Amino acid sequence: MKENNVTHFMNTKEEIVTEAIDGVLAASGETLARLDGYPHIRVVVRKDWDKSRVALVSGGGSGHEPAHAGFVGEGMLTAAVCGDVFASPSVDAVLAGILAVTGPAGCLLIVKNYTGDRLNFGLAAERARTFGLKVNMVIVDDDIALPDLPQSRGVAGTLFVHKIAGTLAENGADLDTVTDMARKVIARAKTIGMSLDTCQIPGAPKEERIGKGMAELGLGIHGEAGVEQIPFESVGQAMDRVTERMAAAMEDGPHVALLNNLGATSVLEMSVLANELNRSRIGKQVTFLIGPAPMMTSLDMHGFSLSVLPAEADFVDALRKGVPMPAWPGCAPVVEQTVFDLPDGLSPIRPIPSAHPQTEAFLTRCCKILIASEDDLNALDAKSGDGDTGSTLAGAARALISAMDRLPLADHTQLYRAIGQELSQTMGGSSGVLLAIFFAAAGDAASGGMNMRDALRIGLTRMQEVGGAQLGDRTMVDALHPALEQLEQGLGAAAIAARSGASLTAELVKAKAGRASYLSAEQLAGHVDPGAEAVARLFEQIG
Repeated sequence: MKENNVTHFMNTKEEIVTEAIDGVLAASGETLARLDGYPHIRVVVRKDWDKSRVALVSGGGSGHEPAHAGFVGEGMLTAAVCGDVFASPSVDAVLAGILAVTGPAGCLLIVKNYTGDRLNFGLAAERARTFGLKVNMVIVDDDIALPDLPQSRGVAGTLFVHKIAGTLAENGADLDTVTDMARKVIARAKTIGMSLDTCQIPGAPKEERIGKGMAELGLGIHGEAGVEQIPFESVGQAMDRVTERMAAAMEDGPHVALLNNLGATSVLEMSVLANELNRSRIGKQVTFLIGPAPMMTSLDMHGFSLSVLPAEADFVDALRKGVPMPAWPGCAPVVEQTVFDLPDGLSPIRPIPSAHPQTEAFLTRCCKILIASEDDLNALDAKSGDGDTGSTLAGAARALISAMDRLPLADHTQLYRAIGQELSQTMGGSSGVLLAIFFAAAGDAASGGMNMRDALRIGLTRMQEVGGAQLGDRTMVDALHPALEQLEQGLGAAAIAARSGASLTAELVKAKAGRASYLSAEQLAGHVDPGAEAVARLFEQIG
């Protein structure tokens, strides 16, 4: 049997570009068409184009989607010429695109500064001129990562040119005016990128150039090496290194920033990067933001790029002009956060803090046990859940330690309720809600004069009623219930009972609650439930 080494959603690497173009056309809402000539000529064009205005033609190697076909439409490109993955389209393909869309007003070619693109687009322009067409060409070279490079690369700053020149052309400006504006944008646009990993070309082995725990600064959109690799510590540190380079290259005054996803960075991460950009050394200069969004990607590269352009009125007006293409995320002003007060009834009622050294020491010890167990519990949860139980409990423990001076430590009735309230605000997932219910109910019971053991048992009962978990359902209840039953005999007896209950969960091959309930018996067998393990460790180490 032939080994299957395919790592992309594709049929064959030879057909991936043509089939992707067909997919773009199918999803375009009848706004796009293509020229005949597959597979050698792959040109996407505006379906409504009448050649009455200046045409804008761009393109290059595929693999940068949505660039360039995703930006074909009203107010941006007239045609996109698509080569193979990371390979320039042929002269004939570029010429076909020019001839298909160019009328008396002429055509502007927007070309990124790579040798193949310069040569093929340049020769196609010369041949088009022999047909009597007016064709100008501009070269985008916005990459600032490698200052000693004889010719800087063209990267995501190309999107500034597409949008601003496209707005002028759509409004009827002549070829010289559109060309001059494009050159003005190119002269002032700056871009630098960073990635945690290289990309993988379909059908080819992945280059493992960037080591684990490292980030590469200034790599190109085809995976070309950057200026340096640095240890990756945090997103704040990464953005600081990027903006340090950018600050040295950018002009004074307000700017538009374009925050581009290089392909495999999650939406969550891109939002964090946007926050860090706002907090960075150039944050005060960024008055408008495009993105964060994938605009000029590098296949599946786990990275981002930052482009900036001075926020001059003519630039900003053109960038903010609406276009119908969903790939263009728009250009929005960066404003201060608006924070509304919580609705009545949800604003927390803070108990009166009170000191009690013994209680504080006990709670702190419990929290430190959970923090120390974070990695072990995550690893255990990864076998039966989503791998975050340890982090969830440790996060809540850290929050509780930081809130210690706000807690009514000398009043245990109020303390239970305060812990429940703190957990409901700081602990994520269903476990946070359930433990908040547990402590709130225990507080209510204690306020009626019930002793600690019985109050905690009432809390557990209420938690089970809401959450639905019973003994044998493979949850933390399997350790907590027997521990509370034995608590009257002392912490040692409770710890033994908790461990016995936790160990039993490894033999339970059917979970009836929590994420583990979605897993098969084979996936659960032999693995202790992480919630039950946390309870067992807590009782064992405080006993």
